[in-house]
Amino acid sequence: MPSRRADPLTLEVVELIGDVVTRYHQEYEHAASSHQLTGAQARVLNLLSLEPMPMRKIAQKLRCEPSNITGIVDRLETRGLVERRPDPADRRVKLAAPTEEGLQTADRLRESLDFAREPLAGLSPAERAVLRDLLRRMLG
Repeated sequence: MPSRRADPLTLEVVELIGDVVTRYHQEYEHAASSHQLTGAQARVLNLLSLEPMPMRKIAQKLRCEPSNITGIVDRLETRGLVERRPDPADRRVKLAAPTEEGLQTADRLRESLDFAREPLAGLSPAERAVLRDLLRRMLG
């Protein structure tokens, strides 16, 4: 059976994507710690700042177990950054939602993430759109 080796360009692209992911996680962890948050707490808070959602949906978006999200939301709630409230569409379901302080913390966290802004600033809006579209296509 012949071996299927990736061409050098594909290998370089895969390596570069890995480097981007690693750098993003390092910078995200650093930004989170400057706000006394873990990376996971910061990701949940950022997600909730976009829209309140049930734990199950948070777990799906972050690709982790709902039990992990429950603990993260518990800790964010203890800090006054998140609250649980009934879902207006189904009162049996609880939504995790950011408090005003949580929204402000999420904004400050986003402001402190230089990694994404700096390299992307070197691309034109058209280049950023092409990159976005290619990434979306890769992710299916």
